[in-house]
Amino acid sequence: MASELQNLALARSLLDRAAHLRTSDQTLDELFAKAKIFQVNQGKFSWSDGGSQSNQSGQANQLAQPNQNKSDSSLSGLIYLEPDSAQIKSPEFAASVAERFFLGLAPNGQPFFAINAPFPQGTENLVSLREVGTLLNDLEIGAVMHAVALANWHDVHPRCARCGEPTISILGGSTRKCPTCEAEHYPRTDSAVIVLVRDRDDRILLGRQKIWPAKRFSTFAGFLEPGESLEACVVREVAEEAGVSLSEIKYLGSQPWPFPASIMLSFTAVTDNPEAAEADGEEIEAIRWYTREEIAADIASGELLLPPGISIARRMIELWYGQPLEGVEAWR
Repeated sequence: MASELQNLALARSLLDRAAHLRTSDQTLDELFAKAKIFQVNQGKFSWSDGGSQSNQSGQANQLAQPNQNKSDSSLSGLIYLEPDSAQIKSPEFAASVAERFFLGLAPNGQPFFAINAPFPQGTENLVSLREVGTLLNDLEIGAVMHAVALANWHDVHPRCARCGEPTISILGGSTRKCPTCEAEHYPRTDSAVIVLVRDRDDRILLGRQKIWPAKRFSTFAGFLEPGESLEACVVREVAEEAGVSLSEIKYLGSQPWPFPASIMLSFTAVTDNPEAAEADGEEIEAIRWYTREEIAADIASGELLLPPGISIARRMIELWYGQPLEGVEAWR
């Protein structure tokens, strides 16, 4: 098995985050005036499937007008906003202007920003990363991943964790600051391990969570606990969920997973007691061992639903299998 996963759908990015540019409001204003700007809110963003981009125009409560000048065909998926109108106050965002996030610079120096505010009621063509993550190119996906992750964090951290007073967004959206006690707060990312378990016969063990649709199986995953190493988390999670012990733990790769604020750290590991495999009955209700022939047969017959194409779990299974797998996939 190869030692690394590469070109993961949500880990691609061509943006230089250019953190040194966040410290000057004047610089950010100058960059914003010539930027590519798109809107995000609650994990959604505006998307054009190649048809008219006028779906937002004419809205009474419109936050910003779509940018009709999209000369770069490689960025045709996102609907962009005009810099002059992207800071208009929105009745649906109380009395505040939209928060703006500096996302970075494209290889050609083009600045990218996102604004975070509710879309006008009735806005069409709103999509999520789950729907179009594999369709975004390497520049778009880096920008959208950054924007969605930042927006998710800002939305749930409006107040200071130290004194409880309202905070404000500073440094291009990379930080929140409390004007009262001057404490600064930074975005958090929840680390989670995801593990492809194999036995000495090179079978893989997959499990099914209770909340998933029938027939959907995937790899095992869980959150890192305080004071725990990644390797210890791998061993603990698999022991808790599937009852087997592990050795030969090997890191494969990572992928951000802003649903709402995680990063998935993938590993493969070997068990020498496959006969002990048993679902915990709480989070995992069923487990199955698979050879390559068995997994292909179950996918073809509809007995196995795959993890979604943008997930690192799907790529881990395909890495073991040796080639891409085609079949019905399911989120939940």
